[in-house]
Amino acid sequence: METKIIFEDPEVKTVDLLVIDAHPDDAEISAGGAIARMTASGKKVAIVDCTRGEMGTRGNPDLRLQESLEATKILNVSHRINLGMMDGFIDESPESLYRVISIFRRFKPKIILTHPPFERHPDHEAVHRLVRNALFKSGLTKIHTELNCEEQEIYRTRKIFCFMQSYQFERKPDFYVDITDVHDIKMRAIEAFASQVYVTGNENTNEPQTKLSSPEFKEELIARAKYFGSLIGVRYAEAYLSVEPVGVGCLSYLA
Repeated sequence: METKIIFEDPEVKTVDLLVIDAHPDDAEISAGGAIARMTASGKKVAIVDCTRGEMGTRGNPDLRLQESLEATKILNVSHRINLGMMDGFIDESPESLYRVISIFRRFKPKIILTHPPFERHPDHEAVHRLVRNALFKSGLTKIHTELNCEEQEIYRTRKIFCFMQSYQFERKPDFYVDITDVHDIKMRAIEAFASQVYVTGNENTNEPQTKLSSPEFKEELIARAKYFGSLIGVRYAEAYLSVEPVGVGCLSYLA
């Protein structure tokens, strides 16, 4: 299990949003709009991919790392890290937990986005459990982690949200994010993973065809974003679940 730094802004020590997913491209497909909205407003974002996607039908791990770097630049993300866990076999072993705990303590994110508890891919469900477990343990004083030979401070946030990917949520979404102004950025970030998704002009390939590589997959993403947008009176939106209750300090925040 080897951690790779895909991209790092040395000036950014903590982030407003940490997105932790199973495979390179999960964040872009599921939360690319929310990420782009955050970075466009000057907020700092880090993406952590747990695996290199080496079990994927198309492409290869090295290519997917290159694609994730391109998507990172498109989204203007401050940090991209790959934890090198075994694709298809993500677990809650002590090693995996300590790696994720160290990530939380390193970036001290105000908000965490991850997979929902019920999903098509077993790795997605496994990451949800891993994140919940590690986030709780990240706040325990008797669990020690180090970064650059220095002990890390404990850290925990209650703002942990789930994005939607293959399956609809088991309950009504808790909120929607308007991504109208950044929808084109999201789509360009997704298309950076040309080995995985359909890109116009890149149809001639000997790779096996998958759901993601079909033109219909992109159409499905756009249709979903339009539907969610229609629910809140905008053109495009993404849906999210909250693990804990969401509170606002004043109704003016909703105006």
